Amino acid sequence: MHLYEVLREPVITEKGTILQAEGKYVFKVAYKATKPQIKQAVEAAFKVKVVSVNIIRVSGRLRRMGNRIVTEPAWKKAIVTLQPGDKIELFEGV
Repeated sequence: MHLYEVLREPVITEKGTILQAEGKYVFKVAYKATKPQIKQAVEAAFKVKVVSVNIIRVSGRLRRMGNRIVTEPAWKKAIVTLQPGDKIELFEGV
């Protein structure tokens, strides 16, 4: 998997903005991505030093569409902790 296919999009939520004060950033990542791949992708894309990566698998929720019940696809979320002093400018001011 190419490094730029690993990171899908940033996850901007209330909890995620609170984590930014601690130097942690949340990304939606490819489902088959591993911790070393996520670390390499963040370091290459944003030119920062990653200390640790935590991964959470988010299961798909059941949705109702008319009289059918449909399951949303499952996805993977990564919480990336950066070295003190580093920050990602993409998230600033959001």
